[in-house]
Amino acid sequence: MTETAAYGSWKSPITADLIVAGTIGLGSIALDGEDVYWIEGRPSEGGRSVIVRHTPDGQTIDMTPPPFNARTRVHEYGGGSFFVTDGTIYFSNFADQRLYRQTADTQPQPLTSEANVRYADGVMDKQRDRIICVQEDHSGDGEVVNRIVSINIKNGEDIQILAEGNDFYASPRLSPDGSQLCWSSWNHPNMPWDGTELWLAQINTDGSLGETKFVAGGTEESIFQPQWSPEGILYFVSDRSKWWNLYRVLGVAETATIDPLYPLNAEFGKPQWVFGMSTYVFTAANHILCSFTQNGIWHLATINTTKKHLQQIETTYTSIASLTAKGERVCFLGNSPTEPTSVIELNLSTGAIEILKCSTDLEIDSGYLSIPESIEFPTENGHTAYGLYYRPTNKDYTPPTTEKPPLLVKSHGGPTAATSSSLSLKIQYWTSRGFALLDVNYGGSTGYGREYRQRLKDNWGIVDVDDCVNGAKYLAQEGLVDGNRMAISGGSAGGYTTLCALTFKDVFKAGASYYGVSDLEALATDTHKFESRYLDGLIGPYPEKKDIYQQRSPINFSERLSCSVIFFQGLEDKIVPPNQAEKMVDVLKQKGLPVAYVAFAGEQHGFRRSENIKRALDGEFYFYSRVFEFKPAENLEVVEIINL
Repeated sequence: MTETAAYGSWKSPITADLIVAGTIGLGSIALDGEDVYWIEGRPSEGGRSVIVRHTPDGQTIDMTPPPFNARTRVHEYGGGSFFVTDGTIYFSNFADQRLYRQTADTQPQPLTSEANVRYADGVMDKQRDRIICVQEDHSGDGEVVNRIVSINIKNGEDIQILAEGNDFYASPRLSPDGSQLCWSSWNHPNMPWDGTELWLAQINTDGSLGETKFVAGGTEESIFQPQWSPEGILYFVSDRSKWWNLYRVLGVAETATIDPLYPLNAEFGKPQWVFGMSTYVFTAANHILCSFTQNGIWHLATINTTKKHLQQIETTYTSIASLTAKGERVCFLGNSPTEPTSVIELNLSTGAIEILKCSTDLEIDSGYLSIPESIEFPTENGHTAYGLYYRPTNKDYTPPTTEKPPLLVKSHGGPTAATSSSLSLKIQYWTSRGFALLDVNYGGSTGYGREYRQRLKDNWGIVDVDDCVNGAKYLAQEGLVDGNRMAISGGSAGGYTTLCALTFKDVFKAGASYYGVSDLEALATDTHKFESRYLDGLIGPYPEKKDIYQQRSPINFSERLSCSVIFFQGLEDKIVPPNQAEKMVDVLKQKGLPVAYVAFAGEQHGFRRSENIKRALDGEFYFYSRVFEFKPAENLEVVEIINL
């Protein structure tokens, strides 16, 4: 028998305690010999990133002893923090950003000195006993310097600069015979998904690079994941066709041509927020295993590079990442609306799939899970926008026939990112308590081609806001949600969209900003190098377009804000510093509007500690319970709400 109870008051087994106690982050898979390695982000250990080794006999062994934390801060977002070769692990340690090495039988030993320098995205140059990687040098005055360097593995003080002069570098990759190096680079004001260049050079006998040769790319073309085939042919992903598709370089030097591998209105690439991303891998000289996304769903496929034939592989996974392979043995991160993220091993010959590690040991009854529905809805200027709609779902409850559910709209970060249909217990936390939820892929999101991504050019704070607002209106007009109880929530860039929607529109009655931007001028003048010119493309160059920055900053129009807001902020955030949230909180206090501010010591841009993740999730729900006046089924920790 089900119980009739108001939306929001349903008791759910998917609690914040359950989520943080039973869930870890998974990422960065690597194969070495018969062993599989990956990164585990553990909220229960203060967010520590641990390299884990899975052996052929089924053992899973922690390789990173406390207090080591395998995480790099290059570009602040990191990625590409470790690699393994012949049983030796090389990794960047978060606390000091030095490179360390270790084996299964040894403790980590420092390779580089403490010189205020960071490293990422490394590969081993076995012929020359050195690592080639991206270096980010913070030791000088002014803007930090990014470059590609080599580091002698016998003497970590022997560092050779291989390429410099551009603002950013990524993906240094050696040809199979060790004679050539390719890499990608880009310059302000571009971000890697705007305009990137692919370069190539012969390696001289002394290890330096010969004449560099431009291969592809430019200010209006984004290059992603350059990679060599086993035969020494250079492949890469480019959006020159307006979609991120696969290409290869045929011929040599001036006679080389760029050959499209399989044109498709789909995305084989992703926005390079972090290093080390992989959407394709060679399983043989003329066979690629790849992943691509269409309409928000990721697919797995093989491509015969000789016949240029693509064959999809049927799996249950709708989100696929970190592809790596050794022959017919393939590993990747996979998940679906009902399956949490796992490290998957796939045998291409037999089709057999084995789960090596799951991000959670929790088994959730499907009666508490809401399955996302892909929706399209009309938005401004005759355009269509996209989103994933989750209905309230809890097998134990029936809502009153006269009531419609409250809606929570999620505006994702980036803003050049995308929602995922994968199982998110944080989303199910809301839907299993009686909330409807709309996860919006607003204009500017990836996965729908370059033109959709560029809808946000010069229009951040307008297109994204309109799409979130119109998505909420659409659901209300369709009779699916209560138009008087709609909230919006987002983190980082999604927090900016949230604050703009609450300030400049009159649709939402409440909102939650997670380390969100309220002052665009402050963001333009007080952030790290990677994003220091990001706003040039989203809004316009600063200070030339200062007036637009002011017009689109919620902090300057606080008098228009007439609803309740809760702010969550890490006090060590270098990307969106705490003063952004604190200024907004002070204004709301003075105006007499209900406002709450929850600050976390030791946290940066995104929360990693279990107690803080729990506090934020329960705190946001508690906040809405007071604003929308429903009684939660649980006794939640009280959040101080000023002016309520």
